[in-house]
Amino acid sequence: MSAALEVLAYDADGTPRPRAVKLPVDPFDGQVHDSAMHQAVKVYLANQRQGTVMTKTRGLVSGGNQKPWRQKGTGRARQGSIRSPLWPGGGTAFGPQPREYRLAIPKKLRWLARKSALNARAHEKALAVIAPLAFEEPKTKRMVALIAKMGLEGHRVLVLTSELKPNVLLSARNLQDVDVMRYSDVSAYDILHAEAVVIEEAALGTLEVGGEATHRPTAKQKKAKAPRAESGADAAPARRKAAPKAAAKKPAAKKAEKRKAAAKAAKPKAAAKKPAKKPGKKKD
Repeated sequence: MSAALEVLAYDADGTPRPRAVKLPVDPFDGQVHDSAMHQAVKVYLANQRQGTVMTKTRGLVSGGNQKPWRQKGTGRARQGSIRSPLWPGGGTAFGPQPREYRLAIPKKLRWLARKSALNARAHEKALAVIAPLAFEEPKTKRMVALIAKMGLEGHRVLVLTSELKPNVLLSARNLQDVDVMRYSDVSAYDILHAEAVVIEEAALGTLEVGGEATHRPTAKQKKAKAPRAESGADAAPARRKAAPKAAAKKPAAKKAEKRKAAAKAAKPKAAAKKPAKKPGKKKD
């Protein structure tokens, strides 16, 4: 078990549990490979393209089986067919043609990207574990209440079930921001596209109990700023008066120190300037 990655846990009705759960080391080893996720998302989006767009070339446009007019003598530019790209209704030059956009990706790289996406959501505290969901009948109202009770209303939510559950899938089919799929079928793109991932406990196997659950605020809530320390009414004026006085004292002290240093340095210089008296000759 991984002691580092702990996520919130909920009951089947959306009630938060007092203690978090520890995620298993496989696949939650805490490592995130950005390059693998980028490659997987690029391949996924490329494979969604149908590549069926097509324009008609001059060989596919109907009409224009003969020359519009004779080559010379009319005063107009020579033309060979009304199917030319120069004519309105003619063919399209260098237009798009049907092609295959599909790309391949190694299986190990695809699983590495999926594992990295799960670890990234776990690090961001955007992943939660819920007890097995048992819907007796499809009820969109029940799914809406579950999402709202978990505090995920207004966010793109991905619910991963341990097995195929038609009633849970049908309950979320009419919700634009809620997707339901099996845990084994999810891709890296699906995990990264969702803002919050909710996984059934049975899909991850046996989970250990972690520390106390800490509920972080949603993206719409802002942290309250700490209030500033209150001060007396006369505190601000006193500071303003004291500031100029302190500033005035500092230059005076610095000038006195400079004068003392200059006086000490001047004494040896004065002694060096005085020449020694030479013994003079006495006059007769």
